[in-house]
Amino acid sequence: MLKIQKTQLIKDMTRELSNAQTIVFVDYGGLNMSSQQELKKRLKEIGARMIVVKNTVLRLAGTEAKIDDQVLTDSVLSGQTAVILSSADPVAPIQILGKFAKEFELPKFKVGIVEGTFQNTENLSKLSKLPSKEILYGQVVESMASPMYGMVFSLNANMQKLVYILDQKAKGVTN
Repeated sequence: MLKIQKTQLIKDMTRELSNAQTIVFVDYGGLNMSSQQELKKRLKEIGARMIVVKNTVLRLAGTEAKIDDQVLTDSVLSGQTAVILSSADPVAPIQILGKFAKEFELPKFKVGIVEGTFQNTENLSKLSKLPSKEILYGQVVESMASPMYGMVFSLNANMQKLVYILDQKAKGVTN
């Protein structure tokens, strides 16, 4: 690769890293080409991308993009590293990676940045197990509506008792 091409690649990668809400570094070693393509397809469906570049390019681009130093360590940028980028939903790509890793046992989380906050491997694993945004919205609505249903049920039960008593009174039944 020519020096001009490397410079352009670093600029492009810097721009990508700067614009992303979610940046996740994964070890994709052992993942065959068809599995990589499947993962890229799943990520594309939610507006995320998987990019494989050399660790030196990631280090240079990350430094220019002012990425947290905890991400750009030698232990993170070693081996086969891919970066997952998303500007849309910050947790969705992590959930996709978690489900994919459960199926294929690869890739493995290294570290990441979610909405500007550093996330280690353990935190990324926890985020990958969260329910989807739609399910969480449903749970919030359900918890807000639950007391209202209880109140309606209680009021309805009292109304039924009143109707029953009036009905019994009309029939002339006394207790």
